[in-house]
Amino acid sequence: MKKQILLLALGMFTVASFAQKNELKAAEKAIKKLDFSAAVAAINSAEGLIANADAKTKSKFYFLKGQAFGGKKEYEKAGKAYKDLFDFEKSSGKKRYTDKALPMFSLLKDEVNNKAFQLNDVENFKESSKAFYLRYTLDKKDTLYLSNAAQLASRAKDIDVSLKYYRELVRLGYQGIETDYFATNISTGKEEPFSSKSLRDFSIKGKTHNNPIDKKTTSKRAGIFNSISTILAGQNKFDEAVVAIKKAREIDSNKLDYLMNEAQLYIKMNKMDLFGGMMEEAILKDPTNPILYFNLGVVNYNENKLEEAKKYYLKAIELKPDYDDAILNLAIAILTKEKAIIEEMNNNLSNNKKYDALEKQQKEVYKEALPYLEKADSLKRTKETVQRLLNIYEVLEMEEKAKVFRVLYRELR
Repeated sequence: MKKQILLLALGMFTVASFAQKNELKAAEKAIKKLDFSAAVAAINSAEGLIANADAKTKSKFYFLKGQAFGGKKEYEKAGKAYKDLFDFEKSSGKKRYTDKALPMFSLLKDEVNNKAFQLNDVENFKESSKAFYLRYTLDKKDTLYLSNAAQLASRAKDIDVSLKYYRELVRLGYQGIETDYFATNISTGKEEPFSSKSLRDFSIKGKTHNNPIDKKTTSKRAGIFNSISTILAGQNKFDEAVVAIKKAREIDSNKLDYLMNEAQLYIKMNKMDLFGGMMEEAILKDPTNPILYFNLGVVNYNENKLEEAKKYYLKAIELKPDYDDAILNLAIAILTKEKAIIEEMNNNLSNNKKYDALEKQQKEVYKEALPYLEKADSLKRTKETVQRLLNIYEVLEMEEKAKVFRVLYRELR
């Protein structure tokens, strides 16, 4: 009885082995005919039988599976099959198909890479991101493709995916430092870039160029933290965004953009004291930037520090004479003094002497603000500038100008 059971088991094993080989032969023939659908069908039929196959059959199965799915452009399954082959033959200690498969696997990676670039060229950023991520998974040493996937996911507004990829780059310690290749053109004497070392070497051998120089690009790690901060800010996770942008600034303390991005976060968090401090720090780095002085003017104006605000607005205008927002804000800062004067005038309606003195003060404020308000109106006319100027012209009894602005005001209403 035991012999019968053993014979039956051996018979079943023989049948399974025979079926495996038949399916693999069918797959092999289909691949030669470029009938990849039939090849995949045969591979799928053999899949359930392969677990107990001998080492040679398993290797062949993975080898054919990679070709079958690669031919059908199912790159992820093809890539996994090739990697299963490499891992299996490495662990078994015998290479049967690895050397044949390696160039096929390289072509597969090139196809995925080309597909990713083609999708990017037609601005299908989401699918391009997926393709670049697949290219990364095929060979995780190539972290540049993960960086491409993160950037394109962000462009596709696939924010959660983008954040996941950027965080993976941080975990991997990605730097993104590359080597650029240069050589001097002998005929022109000018240094020229080359897309690869091999192309430059060819030109050196051809004696068209000499003096080869390799230049390393800067690290992209700070930019990754900046991107993470931007994504988190978009999700209203401002505290986490500040942590990320601070890491970017630790890596690259000289980049003004990162400082400004941190400052913008403090505006969103309504921490204007911290924003003001960032602007002062920014001015030390870029003392001729009018926007920085304008921002400090806004901060001081909001804190009712009018003289400080005026000082910063004037500096912004000095650096950029046609800075319309700074000019208008300076006029408004000057006119803010009017509020207290009017309140006091209303409290002294029966005191003619005091009222007249206050009215004189009001006119002096108007005269101070007038040239800035007129300049702002000439640069960018709005209903607000016209209305304010009309009021000033009337109070200062500048009737000719008042006539013109009454018409303008009616037209803008």
